[in-house]
Amino acid sequence: MADTPHSSLPGQPGHGMPGIISTTYDDAMLGLPQEQPETEDEAETDIALWAVVFAGGIGSRFWPLSTPERPKPLLRLVGERPLIADTLRRLQPMVPASRTLVLTSADIADAIHAAIPELPEKNLLVEPRPLGTAAALAWGAQEIINRTGRSTVFCAIHADLSAQYEDEFRQSIRRAAGYAAKDETALVAIGTRPTRPDTGFGYMLGGAELEPGIPMAKGGSCVVERFVEKPGPMQAEEFIAHGAMWNTGIYCWQAGAVLDALEANTSELQDGLAYLASGKVDRFFGMVQSVSIERGLLERIENLICVPSSFGWDDVGTWACLRRVRELDDTGNGVIGEALMVDAESNVVHTESGRVVVYGVNSLLVVSLPGVTFVTSLERAAELSPLFEGLPKELRRNPTAEL
Repeated sequence: MADTPHSSLPGQPGHGMPGIISTTYDDAMLGLPQEQPETEDEAETDIALWAVVFAGGIGSRFWPLSTPERPKPLLRLVGERPLIADTLRRLQPMVPASRTLVLTSADIADAIHAAIPELPEKNLLVEPRPLGTAAALAWGAQEIINRTGRSTVFCAIHADLSAQYEDEFRQSIRRAAGYAAKDETALVAIGTRPTRPDTGFGYMLGGAELEPGIPMAKGGSCVVERFVEKPGPMQAEEFIAHGAMWNTGIYCWQAGAVLDALEANTSELQDGLAYLASGKVDRFFGMVQSVSIERGLLERIENLICVPSSFGWDDVGTWACLRRVRELDDTGNGVIGEALMVDAESNVVHTESGRVVVYGVNSLLVVSLPGVTFVTSLERAAELSPLFEGLPKELRRNPTAEL
């Protein structure tokens, strides 16, 4: 693969995808499979779209708030609900809980289900061991195939994203699902315009337009010429200069299509997929290797479609991002809990232990919990690995324990 973002991949993908150029998207035009509404929530939509939600991981970048006992999907980082509960609410009524699968790990499964009691118990898929999102995706896709068939369209989504405009969020998924429904080989990723050369995200450089005359920069969907996960800072700047989109981590595809793509491209999973198809989930997880969807699939395929969006996406990935996704006061402070801000600007405060007073400082992170208070700059809060190396083990793993 070339090192410059404007290089062309051999064999331009996407030329076999005619007839998907509509720019007005309602339920009938999307051509998705339909079913009779099952609940009042489903009555507002007749699209039989499924969802697979990834809700694993402790989230060590949100230490000390995030611990094995209280992992990231259960945190109230953006609003009053845990991230996982917000994700399911945001998908409804387009995708009801009855058509949502949540993938998580055994150690936090009970807590996850308690946070989303509307999810049927059979829809909580508990991984025998955490092995990255590609393995979780394969299991979710196989489960959907077992229940409804290979042609069922589903969206795959992480539980730790923020969406400012939720109606546009759902419309973007509908639009992406329309492409997946009309082409059984299409793999679709929802993108958004970058606002900075962030090295923590994936970048998609657009190729052939799927809506003639409407380039990706103006909201037109396109075939992805090149996908790069987490580039270096200079490469990220170059991608942005060439009109690349960030990957939001929201995907739409037919269940059979994505399993075929994983089998053809993701060598880390190939030895286990036959076991998964035969229902031997433990054997599957014992055979495969850990890899992400982005590294294991998207960087390796040529039939990826990007659907641009403008729903105000952000990844809830670090403490610093909370200034972008939380409601801010008049001086730019993002606060959850009781805090008094005096002559203080652009701080993030999260307190669950008494009242915090912040005076005369800017751009700090203050986290106050029973047993520990953590203070650093927002800049240093982006990377906590050096801190963990010097922490006592009991504090690193469970900062709310008695010290």
